[in-house]
Amino acid sequence: MVPLPDVQSLIEVVRGDALSDDPLDQLAQAARSVAEIEEVSDGLLGHFVESCRASGYSWSQISAVLGVSKQAVHKRFAGLTPTLERFTPRARSVVSDAVEEARALGQTAVGTEHLLLALFEDPEALAAQVMEEAGLRREAVVGKLPGAPDGGAAPETGAEPAGNEIGYSPRARTALRNAVEEALKLGHNYVGTEHLLLGLFDDPDARAAEILGSLGVTHEDMEQRLAAKLAALAASRKRA
Repeated sequence: MVPLPDVQSLIEVVRGDALSDDPLDQLAQAARSVAEIEEVSDGLLGHFVESCRASGYSWSQISAVLGVSKQAVHKRFAGLTPTLERFTPRARSVVSDAVEEARALGQTAVGTEHLLLALFEDPEALAAQVMEEAGLRREAVVGKLPGAPDGGAAPETGAEPAGNEIGYSPRARTALRNAVEEALKLGHNYVGTEHLLLGLFDDPDARAAEILGSLGVTHEDMEQRLAAKLAALAASRKRA
């Protein structure tokens, strides 16, 4: 087992990242670091909870492993809409548009394929721009969905909708968590459409990842295209 960082190691990291040697600056940095650690830990636990759900395990089985009540684990991880505090307005629009994509296709749950379709809605968003540049078209994605001539695979399932609401499949919720992880890996304190796009690749068994792979689109290519666009944007801001 790879050892996790101990407290002393984390103290040294905080001291190194703090603005100065002043104890208040170090305290402020410690608070920021703890918030990031909590977000990462929540994402880590959430990833494996969603993996269990996608594999067919019940909330009772999951709660037994975590040592908490079924109600507590269900409340924490089974929300219809994942937490979106750090999502940009455009990224939030993708999440809401995905619901409409699922509804238009007659589905009762939002899958990763619907998130992928929703990324095409705003042509000015970074994700839509790089997909356009890579030659990826909405029509090609639609052609890979169930009912299309090529006999697309079944949509993702496993959501627990309430009333007339459309819920998110476990894999779709995982994709949103993955988007947060992609943002953190790039050192960004926000989650944009570009991170949503990259997050769709992280689960190779998810419908969106399968579609993207079948169309020859890779995480590496998208990441490189996004990095070039972000660098160009940063350069233009400096010139301005």
